[in-house]
Amino acid sequence: MAKDATQIIKKPTRTDLPNAIELPEGDNNKYTTFALAIMQLPKIDFRDPEQLQNRVIEYFSLCAEHDMKPGVAAVGLAIGLDRRRLWEIRSGSKNVSIPQECKDIIHNVYDSLEVLWEGYMANGKINPVSGIFLGKNHFGYQDKQEYVVTPNTMSQDTPIDVIEAKYDALPED
Repeated sequence: MAKDATQIIKKPTRTDLPNAIELPEGDNNKYTTFALAIMQLPKIDFRDPEQLQNRVIEYFSLCAEHDMKPGVAAVGLAIGLDRRRLWEIRSGSKNVSIPQECKDIIHNVYDSLEVLWEGYMANGKINPVSGIFLGKNHFGYQDKQEYVVTPNTMSQDTPIDVIEAKYDALPED
């Protein structure tokens, strides 16, 4: 081999997990360091609007500092609420006893996360399957088909020639 020739060394792939995605070196450290930073935040009183707003700003700043996409579970951890409790506050599905100002802050956070998610989806910054999962599970989106069913207006006393005429009028596929 000549001195100036480039040699390509392929990293061995795992054959035990054929569909696994290997993270680039350092990614596990990045994600773990980010989670650790959130876990180590001191507890706040999420019923105090000033503490809550400051924590939200601190959380988004941590996301920027660690180059991480903000998420529902992570912001919940940062403010001391489970993601399900955040959804209850956001959707109003349960009566959660926190001041309205705090509810408004949580609504704003959720709306911001949804805007980010939408931007990531629209610009190919997130896997579509993952994005659909997040949209359905965190933002209330649904795949839904609606059918309009018209009740049968005929009775048992409807003459047979009327029934036959209706069937004859049906399109043939």
